[in-house]
Amino acid sequence: MDTNLNTVNIQQNLSLNDFQNLVEDVLIRHKSILDITTKLDEYTTRINRAVVKSVTSCGCIEIHAMKQDYNKESLQEMKKSMSNHIKGELCPSCKEIIEEEIGAYMFYLSALCNALNINLCDSLINEYKNMKALGIFGLK
Repeated sequence: MDTNLNTVNIQQNLSLNDFQNLVEDVLIRHKSILDITTKLDEYTTRINRAVVKSVTSCGCIEIHAMKQDYNKESLQEMKKSMSNHIKGELCPSCKEIIEEEIGAYMFYLSALCNALNINLCDSLINEYKNMKALGIFGLK
């Protein structure tokens, strides 16, 4: 019961700045920018592999890919017609694995920000402002 309560408190109170500062405190072995960038690549690959294993080994999700239809009258219609091609939902086991890999990726992303003296929260806020200003016209 205490573990769940602690998780809820962490979820409510954890900021990107807290996370980035903790990464700065605990990262020792892979401090080099070369190590950090290759670790980011490694965890990108691990995330991709975990998604693929959810399809090919577990089968909790399926991928039904087809051509996206961009020929619509408006951007809103186009947005509504787009698909992520995923059918089904991640099982708890696959979701846990992917969350762990994303967490490790976030660790090294924070480490990269620290090495380059970039505030991760500021980067996120700037992207948020761009999305708010451009809306659907940002076309990401």
